[in-house]
Amino acid sequence: MMMVPQIDLCKDGPRCSRIVHGLWRLADWNKNPAEIRELIAGCLELGITTFDHADIYGDYTCESLFGGALADSGIDRSQIQLVTKCGIKLVSHNRPGHGIKCYDTSTAHIVASVESSLKSLRVDFIDLLLIHRPDPLMDPHQVNEAFVALRDSGKVRHFGVSNFLPSQFEMLASKLDVPLVTNQIEYSVMCLDPHSDGSLDLCQRLDIRPMAWSPMGGGRLFHEDSDRARRLRDVLGRIGRQFGGASMDQVALAWLLAHPARFVPVLGTGRLSRIRRAVEVLGLSLSRDQWFEIWCASTGHDVP
Repeated sequence: MMMVPQIDLCKDGPRCSRIVHGLWRLADWNKNPAEIRELIAGCLELGITTFDHADIYGDYTCESLFGGALADSGIDRSQIQLVTKCGIKLVSHNRPGHGIKCYDTSTAHIVASVESSLKSLRVDFIDLLLIHRPDPLMDPHQVNEAFVALRDSGKVRHFGVSNFLPSQFEMLASKLDVPLVTNQIEYSVMCLDPHSDGSLDLCQRLDIRPMAWSPMGGGRLFHEDSDRARRLRDVLGRIGRQFGGASMDQVALAWLLAHPARFVPVLGTGRLSRIRRAVEVLGLSLSRDQWFEIWCASTGHDVP
């Protein structure tokens, strides 16, 4: 059985697994605690040791669902890495003080969010904290104050961002006393924006690995009735047959992994069978011609 290796997100950054398991939809999977424990253990058996959360996932419930299962599993904390995000405030009965959906990257909110996540996850520290989305009212000095306090208290070990444009990343990084170790962005055969907005250029210049959320296009690749999705399904299916029957999702993931920015994909499935198929992709290498066939199917035209 192929095992997922451990990698560094950047030169001085945290270790994590080459593939990350995302818990965005954990509450929707309707798994009982035993089934969640089985999912965590199954990931660890494959070498997937990094689990991606956010405070808002599942209307503020997913961290608690995971944390309860983890606490009862007997798994040593040193075996796993926990990623979580903060900065989005949802209107929710679980957060009665929130009056409007908005962003909040104030010192007080970041620190309070981490305290809540630690309690929900039932752990003493977060391996990697991400600012979930750019905040138009972001004061980088307040973010820095929160990050430094969380680092110095041992509650968060590393910091990064999610969905930031290069200018936003560089602005924040320039004001921090701690390094930003990654940017978690949307990237897949259905979303090529990071090629044109400078995100990949920045990651490669700084030698940090981006994390990729929705690496399968949020399911749109398989179900969307559009010319783009149909072109991609045709090409991915044909290339999969060239590899002796690789599935479309495996070829799509191999395409993402081939990029020299060294993406770390965040898988959003609760099925161990699909996670195992994703791990098998680490042994699949696309040729440059195959990569560009998929690129052209996505864009709808040849390269200029």
